Amino acid sequence: MAKQNVAEQFVDILARAGVKRLYGVVGDSLNPVVDAVRRNSAIDWISVRHEETAAFAAGAEAQITGKLAACAGSCGPGNLHLINGLYDAHRSMAPVLALASHIPSGEIGLGYFQETHPDRLFQECSHYSEMISSPQQMPRLLQTAIQHAVGRGGVSVVTLPGDIADRPAPDRAPESALVTSRPTVRPGDAEIDRLVELIDEAEKVTLFCGSGTAGAHAEVMEFAEKIKSPVGHALRGKEWIQYDNKFDVGMSGLLGYGAAYEATHECDLLILLGTDFPYNAFLPDDVRIAQVDVRPEHLGRRSKLDLAVWGDVRETLRCLVPRVKTKENRRFLDKMLKKHADALEGVVKAYTRKVEKHIPIHPEYVASVLDEVADTDAVFTVDTGMCNVWAARYISPNGRRRVIGSFSHGSMANALPMAIGAQFTDRRRQVVSMSGDGGFTMLMGDFLTLVQHDLPVKVVLFNNSSLGMVELEMMVAGLPSYGTAATNPDFAAVARACGAYGVRVEKPKQLAGALKDAFRHKGPALVDVVTDPNALSIPPKIKAEMVTGFALSASKIVLDGGVGRMLQLARSNLRNVPRP
Repeated sequence: MAKQNVAEQFVDILARAGVKRLYGVVGDSLNPVVDAVRRNSAIDWISVRHEETAAFAAGAEAQITGKLAACAGSCGPGNLHLINGLYDAHRSMAPVLALASHIPSGEIGLGYFQETHPDRLFQECSHYSEMISSPQQMPRLLQTAIQHAVGRGGVSVVTLPGDIADRPAPDRAPESALVTSRPTVRPGDAEIDRLVELIDEAEKVTLFCGSGTAGAHAEVMEFAEKIKSPVGHALRGKEWIQYDNKFDVGMSGLLGYGAAYEATHECDLLILLGTDFPYNAFLPDDVRIAQVDVRPEHLGRRSKLDLAVWGDVRETLRCLVPRVKTKENRRFLDKMLKKHADALEGVVKAYTRKVEKHIPIHPEYVASVLDEVADTDAVFTVDTGMCNVWAARYISPNGRRRVIGSFSHGSMANALPMAIGAQFTDRRRQVVSMSGDGGFTMLMGDFLTLVQHDLPVKVVLFNNSSLGMVELEMMVAGLPSYGTAATNPDFAAVARACGAYGVRVEKPKQLAGALKDAFRHKGPALVDVVTDPNALSIPPKIKAEMVTGFALSASKIVLDGGVGRMLQLARSNLRNVPRP
């Protein structure tokens, strides 16, 4: 049997760690690894058109599966392109291993062609970033990188010079066990005791939930029932906590709706569950706050805490539910449920007026119809910008659907690449990319990746010929819009020229049929929907200093607009309010 080289050993270890695919663009220093993948039946090389796409795709795969995913870039400019997608994966706590191949080891530090220092460049967007400088070092270093990515949740980067990748590997050592899943973390008894005291002392408790409530829906509902608490959520908590939730009071933040803001400010005790909600202007400063998070570095970095609890949300609630006293008084909960329903009633009227006749098409209407015709277990990938608004308000979670986006990093152009990674996990599952025209055109080359790999991703393109969120920010700041307009082609014709299904929609009555036809198509498809660039109505008293990116820095006011089926949910929850 021929002796393995380092690249082959590297690929073997990735396969043992459960990696199924390596996303990237082939090239020079990366060639030994790509060839090793070619000869290894346990792992596939996924060619993309841009390394940024490779990193986003790997991050999306990791978020969908909860398992380690991997991407790669060739030396210098190649692996530099990974950085934006790696930032996103790291901030989303997605376990990703990135291979940054490198110039010949003997040339490092001498200004060689395409020289960079990847082991330094990726430090800020990774838990671990190190260079392999000898064959003997590789197995232990790669194992350490994998354990950082999986164990801590985020990115590890391994830099590997091409010449070392081609050298003979050391004699096969005994295979070490690899960490492939994370443990649960139970809080200490003292923290549990103190949290029980705070809850029992408070008359009005509100729960505010983030992505850390994944897998804990039943526990949150049981807890809310026992303490008669309204339940609000951040954007990343929506898919995990909003469905089947009779305590729902909506979402807080700039994209928020309903009574979540009031519920978090009018309580005696606010409990933050698995959320690193970044907008402290929306958090109260005059009520008691307890925070539960599995990552201790998140505790207290957004607001002053009365109690910090280090632990899984699910394990913490399992400890709490048997111990806290049942609250009988539900006046606060009922008041918030009523406020929530009233708030939604008001904004839905603005959305429902003449939408089926409005040309250009209301983007709210597009998202609402999409929500109705998409599969019950669909994966939605969402571009940053106005698509975030429409997804937050119209895509209904149900415990089976997934909604992922660049919700923490806020990068443009993420939806299409994420859809690639999501679709590779299951070709039979419906994957819908909610793309803005700005984000789509930024990485439009990777639409060809869908065609090349025959991935049945459905791109629903919200085409308003502008950078809508940036235009909004300029308007709020009192600036004339400048540099936000785009001259776009017929994207459906572009899709057809690429060998995919493409259809353009300009009238509301065409929309539902066009979406259904595209979803029935077996391969990749694009629905180019011409939408109204003036869809948002802006509160008249908002001030320039109130908006920074996605956050209102000093205001209770949120964007006006409809919220789709959430009104029906709120109305049904009102049935739980006792009548006199």
